[in-house]
Amino acid sequence: MFTRLRLVNFKAWSDTDDICLRPLTMLLGTNSSGKSSLIQSLLLLKQTARSPDRTVHLNLGGDEINDLFNFGDFDDVLNQEADAPRLFSIAFDFDNHATSRIAKGGFECSYGQTSSGSVVVQTVTLKAEGRQFRATRREKGAFSILVDDEQLPRAKGRGYAPERTIAFSAEAIAALDKDGQLVEDLSLAIRRELERIIYLGPLRRKPERDYPWNKTKPGDVGSDGRGAVDALLASALLRGDEQNYVVNGVSRWLSKMGVADKLEVRQQGRSNRYELIVHRDGVACNLRDVGIGISQVLPVLVVSYFAPRGSTIILEEPEIHLHPLAQSALANLFVDVSRERGIQFLVETHSEHLFRRMQTLIAKQDASSTDSAMYFVRRKGKSAELCTLEIDDFGRVKNWPSGFFGDALGETREQARLMFERQKASTQ
Repeated sequence: MFTRLRLVNFKAWSDTDDICLRPLTMLLGTNSSGKSSLIQSLLLLKQTARSPDRTVHLNLGGDEINDLFNFGDFDDVLNQEADAPRLFSIAFDFDNHATSRIAKGGFECSYGQTSSGSVVVQTVTLKAEGRQFRATRREKGAFSILVDDEQLPRAKGRGYAPERTIAFSAEAIAALDKDGQLVEDLSLAIRRELERIIYLGPLRRKPERDYPWNKTKPGDVGSDGRGAVDALLASALLRGDEQNYVVNGVSRWLSKMGVADKLEVRQQGRSNRYELIVHRDGVACNLRDVGIGISQVLPVLVVSYFAPRGSTIILEEPEIHLHPLAQSALANLFVDVSRERGIQFLVETHSEHLFRRMQTLIAKQDASSTDSAMYFVRRKGKSAELCTLEIDDFGRVKNWPSGFFGDALGETREQARLMFERQKASTQ
């Protein structure tokens, strides 16, 4: 689980300061305010960590098949404040003692640009067990390897450049001698934490009338939810202890949202094609013939049960095309699944209904400030600004930002004023 994030001079952010990340973290705010940049920073590191080229310092994307995002070039990532230095940095802490020898650790890296325009690591710092290890760029592409508070480098030269941002080179590991194993373990723990990220974007595929199945379990659902149906087919058709686990979880939440009673996988004759059947009020319909909201929320429900335990699921606008009651139920989904499966949810949303239900869950003590964090992002000049929403034990927000979900109270006052004016006019 990621526990802290900080961005400096990254896209819309001049400096986020330390952002506390909880098992459920919600990001709210206006369009183009900078919410997506927070999410994209972790996805940028994820696609760098899995790059086939180990010598790459930062993979800004461009491969439509393998990359999550195309970030453009250095200037597209760099914050455009006039007095900002031509460096940006990403830092995070993590805590996942259940699945790694390194229980807790930290990562921080600053990036610059070479004369040829390439993005290059300036300084990368890995932290764990009270220790820290740095690789700092010197002239002509050489790097110095420093440990803790030592003033003199353990090694320096061109062979000590970091790999895929998060790992020290084999030469650097060897130069660190007894500390080399700790650095190797730490790099592996950071890589695994990034690999555990699962991202589902706001644009998801429309349903088909039927689907083929290759009798295998997909690796992931994809950023557009393309693998969600394959995950459902595998859940229903592959024998084992977890057969129908995903299907049953999805059915349960479709029912709680009030959009369906259950979901069924049905084979078409003796062919290798299958259809998804939605049951509601005694009527069975093909997924293609029901409202678009069900097909759009389906990947959200699937990934919640298909993702390996301990994963971090990043969601953009999970509420899209859902009616208000179903949007509200998403809050219950995130709280329950996070607690049940050890899943971390980072959610970008515009849904007032989802947020209001979170307030209610906090008031009912079904969620707490130790399990959840909510932030409002707004624009301040060319840069973004983050407001931590202070919510008391009764779910009340102590520091409502201006323009938060519009002005509902003002609208009510205006409606009342107009009503009284018309009543007064009708009696004269």
